Amino acid sequence: MATRTTRLKRLIGATTVAATLALTAACGSGGSGDAGSGGPVTLEFAQWWGAELPAGEFDKIISDFTAQNPNIKVELLSAPYASTKQQLVTGAASQTLPDVVGLDGAWVNDFAKQGAITDLSTLMTDANYDTSQLASQVQVQDATYMIPVVNFVYPLFVNKDLLAKAGVTDVPTTRSQFLDAAKKISALGGDVKGWALPLDTAVPNGVQNDVMSWLWASGGTMLQDGKPNLTSPGVKSAVEYVKSLNDAGVIAPGSLTMKEQDKVEKFTNGQVGMMIDSLAHINLIKEGKPDLNFEVAAVPAEDGYTGERGIPYASWGIGISDSTEHKAEAFKFVQYLLSQEVNAKLSTIANGFPGNKNAQPDFSGGDPRFKTAFDIYQQGYPANEFVGLPKSEDLMRTFDEQLQLVLTGSATVDDALTKSQESWSSVIE
Repeated sequence: MATRTTRLKRLIGATTVAATLALTAACGSGGSGDAGSGGPVTLEFAQWWGAELPAGEFDKIISDFTAQNPNIKVELLSAPYASTKQQLVTGAASQTLPDVVGLDGAWVNDFAKQGAITDLSTLMTDANYDTSQLASQVQVQDATYMIPVVNFVYPLFVNKDLLAKAGVTDVPTTRSQFLDAAKKISALGGDVKGWALPLDTAVPNGVQNDVMSWLWASGGTMLQDGKPNLTSPGVKSAVEYVKSLNDAGVIAPGSLTMKEQDKVEKFTNGQVGMMIDSLAHINLIKEGKPDLNFEVAAVPAEDGYTGERGIPYASWGIGISDSTEHKAEAFKFVQYLLSQEVNAKLSTIANGFPGNKNAQPDFSGGDPRFKTAFDIYQQGYPANEFVGLPKSEDLMRTFDEQLQLVLTGSATVDDALTKSQESWSSVIE
């Protein structure tokens, strides 16, 4: 099986689809070793996490696991997010996933239906695992296929200096206050606008993070009994609100082709006063402009709304290959990453929030805005209805295309939502 490890490393480095498919086809499945005979087992763990953590920190966490479990070794297959996604999509199609895989919730439904990742509910039952400690689980047809290990929320980012310069004394908490603040910031002139909305259809996550966030912040839902419900009053209200921001001229130009990184760059450069963004970008913003005076807050809700606010999130999720020969050892490793102490440590160095709801990140040495965001997180609930849906990126894209027609005056909100509903209904059965 050592040969397989070498091939997988080459797979990660492959640059052409043809080469990737050829190498994937050459791979077997399952880590090396023979746990049945009591011999050592090597688990291959493909993820993008190691590349986003401080150098050496993830390796230390893995080394501690090996020290506690001398018969189980873990080989990290680390690559950037985009490369990891490409390789796992290929591996899922050919049933050659590494033993343990880092997962994005958007991939889970497709991987589960392909039979590429295993039913974790069964493994948790077999191990008498206490699921009450988990903050969330991602399920397909009532079975868990992914467990979020670290969550990254998307609060409202506010440039306090621009807000003050515009004469706005309080951070907006309602949609009306947000629109008013955005108008006043935009009135400052030059290239400054109140808000940034990235809607590039090539990377359509703006629908999830920057559009549906308005719906979830007011306790709304885009689904009903697991089916699309895009013509509901809640979704219509959120889309009409986004349209009102566009009609008021408070959105930074170039939205239709803007990507998330462009949004962050504009905020960092002081070209937009407010954005909804990942907490993970706080350090990036500070590196880009150390003197930027900004804070984070809850996403504004509908006027008069008093319930809990949903806050968008993305996760470092984890799953296990269905074809691995070492599911029990793989789940032991999953348990380790989700144990209270280890999960707290991993969340702290990742600047995220733990998947174990008993774990507490250490905010003592970090930016105080992380503690603020954690308080917002605890006062509301994580909301991302795209997690676990089939072809979720395609769903975002079709919605994005219809929203663009609305913003350019080529379609009404009702027509766009009706067409989106029809499109989604053909995917979500």
